[in-house]
Order: sequence, then structure tokens, then C-alpha cells
Amino acid sequence: MKILFILHFPPPVHGAAMVGKAIKESQVINKEFDCRYINLGLSDRLDAIGKNVFGKVFRYFSLLGQVARQLLFFKPDICYLTIQIYRIGFYKDLPMALLAKLFCKKVVYHLHNKGVSTFQHRFVDNLLYRLVFNNADVILLSKFLYPDIQKYVPEERVRYCANGIGETGEGRTENGEGRTERGNWRKENGERGTETGDEKTEKEPVEILFLSNLIESKGVFVLLKACKILQTKKLNFRCTFVGGIGDITEFQFLYKVAQLGLAKLVTYGGKKYGAEKETAFLNADIFVHPTYNDCLPLVLLEAMQHSLPIVSTYEGAIPEIVEDGKNGFLVQQKDASALAEKLENLILNPQLRNQMGTAGRKKYENEFNLEKFENRMVEILSSL
Repeated sequence: MKILFILHFPPPVHGAAMVGKAIKESQVINKEFDCRYINLGLSDRLDAIGKNVFGKVFRYFSLLGQVARQLLFFKPDICYLTIQIYRIGFYKDLPMALLAKLFCKKVVYHLHNKGVSTFQHRFVDNLLYRLVFNNADVILLSKFLYPDIQKYVPEERVRYCANGIGETGEGRTENGEGRTERGNWRKENGERGTETGDEKTEKEPVEILFLSNLIESKGVFVLLKACKILQTKKLNFRCTFVGGIGDITEFQFLYKVAQLGLAKLVTYGGKKYGAEKETAFLNADIFVHPTYNDCLPLVLLEAMQHSLPIVSTYEGAIPEIVEDGKNGFLVQQKDASALAEKLENLILNPQLRNQMGTAGRKKYENEFNLEKFENRMVEILSSL
């Protein structure tokens, strides 16, 4: 069966791009199907998005030409497209989708974002959504995300496939290109502590890790407010932020840290790659991701892979990753007090941290490893 994959590859590094990379490099998928790949991205860096307009216009029309040629001469049985579904991204991907619907007998959209339900009330967007989704099949990351498109896609045309990441870094997000030997969880029972696997002493601060780009909707400022609450309770902790610059600059971040009087407790480590990123995970005791705009963040799978308890939010498919009270805690979005309360619970209870970290590791192995993702993708594409 011939499949034309139109999807994102890194750079820049983000969840959809890393999943695209995993699909392209998958021996399982490429052995099962006759595959061709087209990179849908127009930017090679996150901070380049929205810039160099003329260069991107040229790249865009070149991309349309590539898609048209593959559809005409390769004649795929399935056209797989990781379409964006709101605002400018949707309008950019719309011609790709229409070309695919015109020349290919089967079109499947793999959605890594959401937002249809937000914009479906606009007259033009409603018409375009009806056009794009008509007779198309859709792959969603979780059943939690189906309500976003239920107006346009009957559930019998929807397949579900959670993302997965590999032990050696395949399908990883946020700067990671591999794991060192120290990436194996420290002990067979999942206990965390110092580099040697010993338990942390009472005098050592509990390390909280936030790993994502500095984007407001990832809950950066919410977490800083929570850290201020923890500081007033005189809890022994440190919070490290790792990731690139997003809509929050480094100056804005550090100014907010200084304004809250958190300079001794909060640090910004910038981007971390390879072994440096691995070390950030290994040094952490708690992983926190207080997002209010996400689908299924791969970084949470990485935290589970490293046996870290997670504190995150009821957002997108996150409740499918983090089982509240089992491998972490979930709080309401933008609630700094609730976030601080759950972090305090984990800071004061090393045994609970170990229990949740172990449960998260097992959940990753059973549900979110790369092999399961690849096999599920083959199953879905074959069924189509």
C-alpha cells in the first residue's frame, strides 16, 4: 500500500515534529508500506516562526508543488497529513488538504493540536471545516480530544493513537537526541535520589523541573506564583526551568523571578540538549507542567520514563497520561494555590515521590513506548 506522509520534522523541535521524525525513521512502518515523505514545516527554529515572510512564501509554493507531483505520479492509496486546525496554520494547510482530497481516494488527518470547537462558530471557518473534514478519516491522540471535532467528524471515522517515545530518545521532544547510560532509571524498583541512587538527605533541596519553552500558556507564570507560595512556607526546594525562548523572553522571565524574590530558588537553564538534558531529568525529584494549552505533551512521557512524579493540569489528553493520585497529581488550570499544595505534598513525602515515579515508569512501559505507537499506527493505516 502506498502512503504519502505530509508531516513535520525537526527542526524546530516540538511534539508533532518529533512524532513525524519517529514515523519517518520507523522500520516497522516503512517495512509495511511503500512510503514517501514531505516536510510540512516552513521554519527551522521556533523563534523564526512569523519571520522571513518572503522566504516562507517561496518555500510554501515549492511545498505545494511537491505535494501535487507526488499525488499525480506516486498515486498514493492514502494521504496522511498532520494538518493544523486553527488560525493561520489552518489556512496554510488548507490547500494541502484540498489537493489531497482532490487527487487521493483516502485522506487521513493526524491531529496534534486542537481548537476547532473554538473557531467553528465563525461563518467562514465553519464552511472550511465542513469542506476539509468531509469524508476524511482522523487520528486523534486520545478520546479526550474527540469533542473538539465531533461537529464535523462522526466517531466511526476516528482512530485513537497515543504518542510514544523510545528508550534511546526516538520520538523525544524538547532538544533531546538520545539518552546516556545514566538514563536507565537508577534502581530496578524505580527509586530516585542522588547520582548513586541514594536517598536525598533532609538538608538537600527537593529539585522541581519544568522543561518546555518559555510560553505563557505552558503555565510559566503560574508556576512562579506557586513557587512564591512554597517559599512563604519555608519549604526546602529548588525549581529549574529548562527550554528555549517562546512568547516570554529571558529578560521577562528573570524580571518576574526577581520581582517575586525567588532568585535563590528559581533558575533558568536555557535550552538543554543530549546529555545535558538527560542530567536535568536525572537531577530532578518532581516534574511540573502547569499548562493550559496542550494535547498530549511528549515531555510528560519523558518524565514518566525517568520515574518522576508529575504535577500537571486537566488539559487535553493529559488525564490519560497522569492518573491523579497514582503517578502524579492534576490541578485546575491557572490555579497557583492548588499547584503549590500538590508540590508541597510531594516535597514533604519522599516515599510518595518514589511510589508515583515507579507507577509512572510502569505506565510508560505499558502504554507509551515507541514500539506500541508504531504498531498501533500500522494497525490504523492498514485498517484504512
